[in-house]
Amino acid sequence: MLLNLKPTFNLSPSLLKTLFITKKTSSFLLNRSRSLKPINPITQFGFRPRKWSQHLCTAAAAAKSADDGAILIRKRRSHVTNQPQQLQMSGKAEKRARRESPSGILLSHLCRCSKESNTEEALRLYDEALLNNVPLNVEHYNKLLYLCSSSNTNLGLKRGFEIYKRMESGNNDTKVVPNEATFTTMARLAAAREDPELAFDLVKKMKEGCGISPRLRSYVPALSGFCKKGMADKAYEVDSYMIDNGVAAEEDELSMLLQVSFDTKREDKVYEMLQRLRATVRQVSEDTATLVEDWFKSDCAKGVGKVKWDAGKVKEAVVKGGGGWHGQGWLGNGRWKVVRTEMDEKGVCQCCGEKLVSVDIDPLETENFATSLSTLACQRETRADFLMFQEWVQKHGPFDAVVDGANLGHIKKNYFDFNELKSAVNSARKLSPSNKLPLVILHSCRVKGRDNGNSRNKTTLQHWKESGALYVTPHGSNDDWYWLYAAISSKCLVVTNDEMRDHLFALLGTSFFPRWKEKHQVRVSVSREGLKFHMPPPYSIVIQESEQGSWHVPTVTGDDFETRRQWVCATRTNS
Repeated sequence: MLLNLKPTFNLSPSLLKTLFITKKTSSFLLNRSRSLKPINPITQFGFRPRKWSQHLCTAAAAAKSADDGAILIRKRRSHVTNQPQQLQMSGKAEKRARRESPSGILLSHLCRCSKESNTEEALRLYDEALLNNVPLNVEHYNKLLYLCSSSNTNLGLKRGFEIYKRMESGNNDTKVVPNEATFTTMARLAAAREDPELAFDLVKKMKEGCGISPRLRSYVPALSGFCKKGMADKAYEVDSYMIDNGVAAEEDELSMLLQVSFDTKREDKVYEMLQRLRATVRQVSEDTATLVEDWFKSDCAKGVGKVKWDAGKVKEAVVKGGGGWHGQGWLGNGRWKVVRTEMDEKGVCQCCGEKLVSVDIDPLETENFATSLSTLACQRETRADFLMFQEWVQKHGPFDAVVDGANLGHIKKNYFDFNELKSAVNSARKLSPSNKLPLVILHSCRVKGRDNGNSRNKTTLQHWKESGALYVTPHGSNDDWYWLYAAISSKCLVVTNDEMRDHLFALLGTSFFPRWKEKHQVRVSVSREGLKFHMPPPYSIVIQESEQGSWHVPTVTGDDFETRRQWVCATRTNS
C-alpha cells in the first residue's frame, strides 16, 4: 500500500522503502513521522532532499511483500526512534559539534599558534588540513595570513601569497570570500615585500571590486611603503583616495606625509600637513615635534616664504578661521629660530614674547553637538530617563558649573568620600559670579550608600536637592552622559579629573569635543592648603600660526596636568 505523505521533512530513499507495509506498521511510521522536524544541516543529521515523486516510485517498485517491509522496519527502527532527539539538539550542542568538528579543532589550534606567534606550526597544520580535505573558512585563512605577515621571514611572505591565491582561486566548494581583515593583512604582506603598489591595488580592489569599506589600517601599508621609498606623489595619491572615501589620517599618517614632503622638498605640502596636524591632532607627540623642528632648521625652510603679503587678507583669514591661524602660506624669509619653550599663565611665549590666542568655538557647533550627544545618550541609556533629565535641566538651568560627583568623591582615596565631594562643591561655588551652587551629578548608589547615611550628609543632600543643584541618576545608568550633557547645554564649566578618553567619549567621534573640553574642564588637585582648582587656560593649546608668520607647536604632556607643557617656537630671525 502506497502512503500519501506530505513532504514536510527530508528522508532518504532507503527509509521511504519502508512506507508500503501493513496498516498497523503504517500507523507506527506515521506516528513517528509526525514528530520529525526540519533538519538543521549543522548537526549533520540531515538528508539531501530529492524529488518526492522519485522517492515514492522507488518505494513502490521495491515493495514486494509485507514481510520485506517488516524486515526493513527492523533495520530502520533504531534510526527512526532516535532521530527526533538528534534533530532537537540545543544551540549549545550545535556549538559543541562545530567546535569538535575537524574545522573547529583546526581553528582552535591556529588561535593558539597566533597567541604563541608560531608560524611554522600553523603552516604545518594548514598543510595537514589540505591533505585531509578539512573545510577552511575565512577565519582559518585570516589567522594563517596574519601569522605569515608578522613572521618577517621569506617563508612567511612566500606562503602568505600562496595561501591567499588558493583562497581566492578555489572552486565553488572551496572558494572563500575575503573580508576587510583579509585584504588588510595581504596589504601588509605586500608592503613587507616592498611592493606598496600591490598594497594599494588590494585596497582599491577591496573598495571597488568587493564593496568593502577599507579602514585606516587598510591604507597604512601602501602609504607607509610609498613614503619609505620617497615616492611622494604616490603617497599623496593614497592620501587623496582616503579622503575621497571618508577616512581621516591621524598623527602617524600625517607625520609620514610630513616626512616625505620634507625629504622631497615639497614646501607647499609641508605647510599643508602642518595645517592638518593643527586641525586634527592639536598637540603632537615627541617624534612629530622633532620632525617639525628639523623642518624649520633646514635650508629648504630658510629659502621659502613671501617677502611681501597682503596684511589685510591675512587678518581677514584669521578672523574667519576663529583665530590662531590664517592658512595663507609661509610668510617672511630667512632662517628660523627654533627653540623649546613654555607659555606663562596668560599664554605669552617665554621665548619670542608673542601671546597665543583663544580659538573661538562656533555657537552653532555647540548646539549641534548637544543635540548629537542627546541622541546618542538616548540610544545608550533608558530613553525615558534621559528625556526626564533634559526636562529637569531646562527647568532648573542654566548652571555656572557642573560637578562630576563620583569623580571628585574619589579625588583622594580609592573609595568614595562624601566629605571630599562637599569640599569640592563649596570650592566650585566660588567659580560662580553670583555664588550659585554648581549642579552635582550623583549616581543613585552614591546617594543611598552607607557613607551618606549620617545626618549631616543627608542634610547636605537635601539642601542641594531643594536648591535645584542635585540630580541623582537612576540605577543602571552611566552618569557621564548626564554631567557632560548638562555642562554642554548650559555652556558652563565642568569640574572633573576624568580625562574623557574611554569608550563612551570615543563614541562622540568629532573634533569639536577636545576643543570644547579644553575651554570648559576644570581639574582639581590636592595640596596641604586643600583643594586646588586648575582653570582652563586663557589660550588654546593647539598648533598656532601668527599673522606675522611664526609658529607655536604644543607637545603632549600625558595625564599629569600639573606638568609644564613644552612648545616648539619657530620665528624668523630677521623679524
